[in-house]
Amino acid sequence: MIVGVPKEVKLDEYRVAMLPVGVEELTRRGHKVLIEAGSGTGSGLPDQDYKDAGAEMIGGPEEIFARADMIVKVKEPQKEEIAKIRKGQVVFTYFHLAADKELTDGLLASGSTCVAYETLADDQGRLPLLTPMSEVAGRMSIQEGAKYLERPQQGRGILLAGVPGVAPAHITILGGGIVGANAAKIAAGFAADVAILDINMERLRYLDDVMPPNVDCLFSDRHTIREQLTRADLVIGAVLIPGAKAPMLVSREDLGRMKPGSVIIDVAIDQGGCIATSKPTSHSKPTYMVDEILHYCVTNMPGAVGRTSTFALCNVTLPWVIEIAQRGIENAAKDLRPVARAINLAGNEVTNKPVADTFGYNCSQRYKVA
Repeated sequence: MIVGVPKEVKLDEYRVAMLPVGVEELTRRGHKVLIEAGSGTGSGLPDQDYKDAGAEMIGGPEEIFARADMIVKVKEPQKEEIAKIRKGQVVFTYFHLAADKELTDGLLASGSTCVAYETLADDQGRLPLLTPMSEVAGRMSIQEGAKYLERPQQGRGILLAGVPGVAPAHITILGGGIVGANAAKIAAGFAADVAILDINMERLRYLDDVMPPNVDCLFSDRHTIREQLTRADLVIGAVLIPGAKAPMLVSREDLGRMKPGSVIIDVAIDQGGCIATSKPTSHSKPTYMVDEILHYCVTNMPGAVGRTSTFALCNVTLPWVIEIAQRGIENAAKDLRPVARAINLAGNEVTNKPVADTFGYNCSQRYKVA
């Protein structure tokens, strides 16, 4: 199989979808790997490292999309990339289709097979290709929140840890999954006052066992959320329904309960966001104000720490790239249930139910897992 890795073109994206070791592992199995020149620069990986590992270095994306049987990326294809995708071509990347009808329709029209990192799930419901980026984003959310609470950034002028005689910041985390747990861990390390909310009592019991004393684990309902908003200096949106649009937990009216200069970091923005006033932003222009509340809604948070994120991502994606390359997508989907679950679109059909339900499309049963 010919595997192509184009350079990421999304604004402020510094990750790359394959390490040099991935090239070596594929080429020694008889596959050809095409790498666009400069793809690894943002992650500190020079072209020579890829060439030494056996890659064919390509000057631009057109040839990669034209020749490759499978495209491996980090972020969802941008408009200029969708136009290059061919019928029957496999595209393996993050898509977050339920948050973007235009992207979904464009890829449906291409006739490609879209295999989504974020819906590749094992039989226990775990999401191994989403987990490392959720860990990065969760930890980054506190790092970014601490920065934007500073007064020069339009925040309240709050130090997360406080000092003797002055209370620490109060941080509310909506969602106790991978993002939320990692955010809580870092926030607790800053000595902030932390509340993490979830609707899964078993998850809350687990978090209560492993979190330090300055983290309260609370059941999430409308009353608790509203009460927390009145206290919060920093709110982290960390909810996830795999493959589906994020639930809306905070309305525009709810912002009136928050203190002026408070900060919202909506990590769920990739799936549409869980705050009514959230809209996608970039690392170049990460924030905006609504009703005196500072919003940070960057859709590719881990892209800012490209080297860490690239290694963390490629560690988990490479085995699946190899499986698809070795078997072909049809046999991989037949033999490996996680791959079948990861296929969101195929040959002009929607094959992922949450995506189909979001847009009112028919869901093909072609890759249904019993």
